[in-house]
Amino acid sequence: MTILYLLIPVTILMGLTGLGAFFWTLKSHQYEDLAGDAERILHDDDTPMPPRKENVR
Repeated sequence: MTILYLLIPVTILMGLTGLGAFFWTLKSHQYEDLAGDAERILHDDDTPMPPRKENVR
């Protein structure tokens, strides 16, 4: 039972760390172009891709 006094705070700290990392990725716009990333793998590497239009904020 005394191990719970250690495990509960460690679990809460790990959860808050993961939540903080998720919000950091949202803030740094990591999820902006999901369709482009999914289609980029289908293109052949031998032919150059046209330049992407970047959303500058």
